[in-house]
Amino acid sequence: MEKFDHRYLEMAEVWARNSYCKRRQVGALIVKDRMIISDGYNGTPSGFENICEDENGVTKPYVLHAEANAITKVAKSGNSSQGATLYVTASPCMECSKLIIQAGITRVVYKDEYRLTDGVDLLRRAGIEVEKID
Repeated sequence: MEKFDHRYLEMAEVWARNSYCKRRQVGALIVKDRMIISDGYNGTPSGFENICEDENGVTKPYVLHAEANAITKVAKSGNSSQGATLYVTASPCMECSKLIIQAGITRVVYKDEYRLTDGVDLLRRAGIEVEKID
């Protein structure tokens, strides 16, 4: 749709590399009026050790998803995500989709399909434009 969609997704992929998670690295950007107003990647909360998995390789329950990090980061800034587009390397889960709806984000563009589609289904039900780009 937008000619910048591929570029913003590429940037989200680069940003995902900041993640310390071993199982999956996910990056997200929130863009409004062609300006990046927030970014995020999956990882532990501020002040915690940068280790996402336990000794058995299972993701720790307090690891934040990239979308949640980007949304909470924009909440701390002077910006508003109302009417913005979220670019994320993996389709949002149910928990992140609830945050996306509440943050006023109106469009979500993602690359990789997550095994569960309930998050994307919820976004569509809320009238949010969702687009998968390869």
